[in-house]
Parts: sequence; structure tokens; C-alpha cells
Amino acid sequence: MTGEGEPESLIGLIGRLAEPPPPDPVPMLPQTAGWAVAAALLAGALALLAWVLARRRQRNAYRRAALAALRTAGDDPAEIAAILRRAALAAFPRAEVAGLAGRDWIGFLEATGRAAWPQRAAAALLAGPWQPHPAPAPDLARAASRWIRRHRPGARR
Repeated sequence: MTGEGEPESLIGLIGRLAEPPPPDPVPMLPQTAGWAVAAALLAGALALLAWVLARRRQRNAYRRAALAALRTAGDDPAEIAAILRRAALAAFPRAEVAGLAGRDWIGFLEATGRAAWPQRAAAALLAGPWQPHPAPAPDLARAASRWIRRHRPGARR
């Protein structure tokens, strides 16, 4: 109140307010050990994930090489047969793959690729490498690409 019983004005009361103190700075580090443990677990999980992905990429290098060779081979059955054989030798034990020929080779490709080969592609794969000028086989290139992408090295006949 000011002098003679008159209440103080709102502006006068606001002027008498004290400025609040500034808050303490917020620390950038967590205050509990749980966050440190969570960060360590996350870092470990990320490192494990990176290792697993690097191993998978390394194990599938032969697939990328085979697909690149397949793109340059075009529709040549002899070249596609050689690419398939190299990819199979990289993925499976040599003793299991090297001796396969004819229908056994097609059966192996079907069993490990989880899909039947088209009849024309199988015929071109079997006859193409032995012909001096084999006819182009577009079905063979598609089937070979599918097998390279989908085969499972653990799948045995």
C-alpha cells in the first residue's frame, strides 16, 4: 500500500518482483550407470552387426562376381555353364560338384536352387558347351541368375 490506504497498482507490484535465478546448466552426461551400460550394450550390438554384415558380404563375394560375369556373358550357353560351375564350386564342396554332369548337374541345380529349371534352359545348359556355335538361350541366363541369387550352400541333395 502506498500512503493513505490506497492499494498499490499492479505495475508497481510487478516492478517489485525479484528476477528468478538462472537454472543450473544441464549436464551432457547421463547421471546414472544404467545409461552407460545401455550405451555399451548398444555399441557392442552395433559392432556385432557390422561384423556379421561384413562376413555375409565376404561370403557372398562369389555371387556378385558370378552375376557380373553373367551380365557380360549375354546368352552364350558355354560361358553361362562355366559361370554356374565356378559359382557352384565356390559355394559347395568340390567333391560334391566337380563330378556332376548331365541330368545329375541339372538335378543338383534344382535341389540347391529351390526351383525347377525351365526345360529349354536345361537343354541349352547341357548341350551348349559342346556345340561349336550354340544358339543363344535367354531362358538359360534368367535361370542361371535366379540360381546364383537363390541357392543355399547348406542345401544338399
